[in-house]
Amino acid sequence: MFQNIKVSNISTLQVSEFILMGFPGIHRWQHWLSPPLALLYLLALSANILILIVINQEPTLHQPMYHFLGILAVVDLGLATTIIPKILAILWFHAKTISLPECFLQMYIIHCFVGMESGVFVCMAIDRYVAICRPLHHPSIITASFVVKATVLMVLRNTLATIPVPVLAAQRHYCSQNQIENCMCTNLGVTSLSCDDRTVNSIYQLLLAWTIMGSDLGLIILSYALILHSVLKLNSAEAASKALSTCTSHLILILFFYTVVVIISITHSAALTFPIIPVLLNVLHNVIPPALNPVVYALKNKELRQGLYKVLKLDIKSN
Repeated sequence: MFQNIKVSNISTLQVSEFILMGFPGIHRWQHWLSPPLALLYLLALSANILILIVINQEPTLHQPMYHFLGILAVVDLGLATTIIPKILAILWFHAKTISLPECFLQMYIIHCFVGMESGVFVCMAIDRYVAICRPLHHPSIITASFVVKATVLMVLRNTLATIPVPVLAAQRHYCSQNQIENCMCTNLGVTSLSCDDRTVNSIYQLLLAWTIMGSDLGLIILSYALILHSVLKLNSAEAASKALSTCTSHLILILFFYTVVVIISITHSAALTFPIIPVLLNVLHNVIPPALNPVVYALKNKELRQGLYKVLKLDIKSN
């Protein structure tokens, strides 16, 4: 009898919206985080748009490597725009409410873009492997057709594989708590409010992380292990240094991206003691790469730096 009453209550007391509380433990002064977040967002927008303009206008950058960089810029723009405006609205205007459909949509888009960013890193690692280890075959393997096929495969993989995340979350019953101790709709943060069992959500989240992020990281490690093995066999130290220098910017971004993913997974278990740690890391993981990626490539890549200089010089003349 009591079980039937509980089921009835769960079905009738479904909440209609969530409240994003922001950064747990620092609600009183969390608005001070808005200036750096706003600056990061402006940097992400301006830098990635500028990268796209440079790649489009500079003929020497019409190569697969820079096409992947352009795709990465689009993904970064989408990821930053999905997250930061809502966070700033929470910090500036206390616009904390979000409807269930909007929350589940944000959850889906975040998962898609993070998976796509990981996929772009794999494509760029494969491109570097072929360029260094199979230089004579690079023009015939890494073609415009390869870029299109890799992009379509990456989009299909992430759009389809992440559909169950919001679908499973939407199937949970949210009957009492609707305050999310976060500034965005994460799968585990939202489903932790459900009144019924969420084991299937946690299992799929773990499965998704291992199959997509794990396989991507494995392919990247394999690619760079083969690159390092090939470079070490070069007789010329100058040639080896030149070969590795083309991978430096890529490695910096990969190390940051996957290191934070691992740290978030580890610190999630400490959420009850220091709940702000996984939340802050999650925000930084989705905010810093869009701002950092174009800056690192512009600083470390000579061809992109020259293209950037030419575009800016043309703009100056035109004014």
